[in-house]
Amino acid sequence: MTERDPIVLGLGKGRIYSCGMMTAVFKADGAETGNRYSISEWWMQPHSDGPGAHSHEENDEIFLVLEGRPSVLVGEEWHDVGPGTMLRIPAGVTHDFRNRTGERAGLFNVFLPGGFEKNMPAIVEWFRNNS
Repeated sequence: MTERDPIVLGLGKGRIYSCGMMTAVFKADGAETGNRYSISEWWMQPHSDGPGAHSHEENDEIFLVLEGRPSVLVGEEWHDVGPGTMLRIPAGVTHDFRNRTGERAGLFNVFLPGGFEKNMPAIVEWFRNNS
């Protein structure tokens, strides 16, 4: 597949990375976008933490809540958000997400520019060793 080929994938379809109580599903990444962006879904089981507070010094992120009511840290403030809520996290801003509810929660993510997928094997390994 090249960056000029169309991509059509349903919810939950793509390259799946298991991170304990969280699952990442990559829809499009470097090879498919010319490293301009990465697209993924992040699914959290009930009462589970996300990746932990972090920032990306050179990358913006956009999140859109697909399902559930995740809590999202933006800077120093937690936001409890519902389906359809969009969050833009500029480069350098600390962020995190978790699911404090009894229902599954899902976030759609766009990472700009792309390339985040190269981190996924190490992230999966970290969760395997620390969950």
